[in-house]
Amino acid sequence: MSRTPSYIQFAPRRAMASFENLVALANHQERLREARRIVWRERGEPAAELEDLWECMEHAGRGGLRAAAIAFALRASVNLVLATIRMGKVPKNMRLSLIQHAIFGKDSFRFAAMLGSFVTIYKAILNALPILLPLNECANLPSPIEDEDEDAEAPPTPFEVPLSARQPRLSLNAQAHQVWVRKRTRRWYSMFAGALAGGLAVMFEKRSRRAVIAQQLFVRGLQGSYNAFASKHNFHIPNGEVVMFCLCCTQIVYALFARPDTLPRSYTTWLITASGAPSNALKMVQDINQTGAFDVQDLNKILTREDVIPANKVTLLARRALATNSPPDFGPYPPCSAVHPWVESCTYVPLPRFVTVFKWAFPIYGALHFIPMVLFRRHAFFKNPLQWLGRAGWATIRSSAFLATFIATFQTWFCFKHYLHGMLSHQTLVKLPQKFIDFFASKYSYGLGGLFGALSLLVEEKRRRGELAMYVLPKSMESAWLTARGKGWVFHTGKFGEMILTAIGMSMVMTIYQNDPQHLSGLVRRILYQFIGPN
Repeated sequence: MSRTPSYIQFAPRRAMASFENLVALANHQERLREARRIVWRERGEPAAELEDLWECMEHAGRGGLRAAAIAFALRASVNLVLATIRMGKVPKNMRLSLIQHAIFGKDSFRFAAMLGSFVTIYKAILNALPILLPLNECANLPSPIEDEDEDAEAPPTPFEVPLSARQPRLSLNAQAHQVWVRKRTRRWYSMFAGALAGGLAVMFEKRSRRAVIAQQLFVRGLQGSYNAFASKHNFHIPNGEVVMFCLCCTQIVYALFARPDTLPRSYTTWLITASGAPSNALKMVQDINQTGAFDVQDLNKILTREDVIPANKVTLLARRALATNSPPDFGPYPPCSAVHPWVESCTYVPLPRFVTVFKWAFPIYGALHFIPMVLFRRHAFFKNPLQWLGRAGWATIRSSAFLATFIATFQTWFCFKHYLHGMLSHQTLVKLPQKFIDFFASKYSYGLGGLFGALSLLVEEKRRRGELAMYVLPKSMESAWLTARGKGWVFHTGKFGEMILTAIGMSMVMTIYQNDPQHLSGLVRRILYQFIGPN
C-alpha cells in the first residue's frame, strides 16, 4: 500500500510555465473577443435591462460613441479608396494632402455625427419612455415563448398551415427580444424615437446629400410597412415589384423627355448614355416637348456625324429647311432619322440596339454580380468555384438582357407611335377623336413607352426585381413631386423638407425594426442591428 508523503510536493517548473501560458492565451483570446464585439455586434445579443434614466443616458451615450466611431472609419475608408484611385492624376506634392483630406475631411466627421447622434437620441428616447410612461402589466401582450393556457389545443404542424400563412422562425434570443418589446414598450415609442432622431440627425449631413438619404429611408420604410400590412391582412399583389417598376418608369421616362430638370443630372446622363441614341436627338425631343421648337444647331450636329446615311441626310435637311422658314415649322416631334441616323428603316433598329446595349451593360452587371460574390461569399465560392461562377455568369446575362430589352422596347415604341400618328392623321376610313390621335405625338406618349419597356423586368431574376423597384422608386417620387409642385398641385417644403421626409421614413423603419423586423430587407435589418442592437 502506498502512503501519502509527508513532505510538500511542487509541480515541475515546465508544467507551471505551460499552465501560465494557457491562462495567458485564454485571457488574450477573451480580450480579442471583447475587442471584436466593440466593432462587430454578435448575433443574438440580449436586450439591455435599464432601470432608471441615468442608465438610459449611459447606455445611449456608449451606443452613440460606438456608432460614430464605426461610421467615421467606414466613411474614411471609402474616401481613402476613392483617393487611391485618383492618386495617379494628382501631383506628388499634393498626394499627402489628398490622403489627409480623405481620412480627416468634413465628410467623415459629418457622417460620424449623423449616425452617432441618431443612435444616441434613438436609444435614449426608446429606453426612457418605458420608465417615464410605464405600461400596465395587466395589458401586456402574451409572450411568444410561454403559453397562457396549458389546456389549449396544440398548434398545427407546419405541414398543416398554408404556405402563405406561415410565420418566420425566430431564434431564442430573437424571441426573448420580442418578449422585451411586448413587456416594456408600446408601438408608438419606436415611431416617435425614430422620427425625432432621424429628423435631427440628418441635419448634420450636407444639404445636397440629405435628399438622397431621406428618399432611401422613406422608401425602405414604405417597403417594411407594406410587407407588415400584407402579412397581417393576408394581402398580396401578384408581381407587385413589376407593377411598381412599371409605374416608376412611366414617370421617369416622361420626365426624361418632358421635364428633365426634375431628375438628377447624373441620372439623366446615364439614361441618355444607356439609350444609345445621339444626345442631340434627345435634346431636340426635350425642346419640342417644353417649348414647341428645337435648336437647329442640334440638327446640324447630327448632320455632321460620320454614320449618317444619304437617305437620312435628305430627310434631316428637309426638316432643317422647314425649321428655318418664316414662319418656322418644327413639327410635333423630330424625325426618326435623327434618332437612328445610321439606318433608314425603323424596323432594322431594335435588334442592333439590343445587341449594342447588351454589350455595353455586360461588364457593368458583371462587376455587380462577381465582386460581391467574391467579397461576401468567398468561403462558398472557393469551395465550389465553378458553380458560383456559373450562377454569376447567368445572372449577368439576365441583367444585361433586361436592360437591353428595355431600351429596344422603348425604341420600338418611339418609332411606332410616330408612324401611328402619321397614319391616323391621314386616314379617312374611321373617324377618330382628334385628342386620341394627338396623344401619339404628345409628351405623355413617351411615358407610355416607359411603361411598355418596364415589362422587361420579367426577364430579370425574381429576387432582384424588388431591389430594382426600390432603386427607381425614390427617383420617380422626387420627379413626380417636383412636377406637381411646378403645376401648383402641392406645397413647397422649404429647407426643412428633407428633415420631414427623413423623420417620416425613420418612424416607419424603426417601428418595423423593433416590432416586426422580419418584414425589413435583410441588408437594412443587419445594418440597423450592428449600429443599434436590440434596444
